[in-house]
Amino acid sequence: MEAVGNIIVSEFSDFNDLSEFVIVVVRLLLAAFLGGLLGLEREQSGKAAGIRTHMLVCMGAALFVLIPQQAGISDSEMSRVIQGVIAGIGFLCAGTIITRKDERGASGLTTAAGVWLTAAIGIAVGLGREQTAVLCTVLAWIVLYVVPFFSRPINKKKSARSEANDDSPDT
Repeated sequence: MEAVGNIIVSEFSDFNDLSEFVIVVVRLLLAAFLGGLLGLEREQSGKAAGIRTHMLVCMGAALFVLIPQQAGISDSEMSRVIQGVIAGIGFLCAGTIITRKDERGASGLTTAAGVWLTAAIGIAVGLGREQTAVLCTVLAWIVLYVVPFFSRPINKKKSARSEANDDSPDT
């Protein structure tokens, strides 16, 4: 029975010490928080990929680089891990894009770009580049929350011009 207990303990001993445990917890919590911030705008806009999706993508990307990092893989191997995460997220993002037959083209592009960026932020957090991840989240938040206030008047002018052109007789 003692042998079974030792096996179970060894299976659940990923961390060499308390500091390694704290690092993993902090990074995963930060990834969840940053992903949630970006997902908040998508959620408020009524998009399918909202807070939970962005949190999971960010934590997942962080975990995909944290685990190999704990295992001590080389930089070239880590590069392949990151490439795999990026490719996988690309497939997820492709699923958020809907092509339309009308003149509006496609929808979901901003959500897909947000999920893609969220994965990149997760990778940064997982690699221990927390300041870069926070800066990127702030910049992305500005793009998602602030830029629309400036682009709405431009889009209204475009719509007005296109409606005026539709009303004019063809020559």
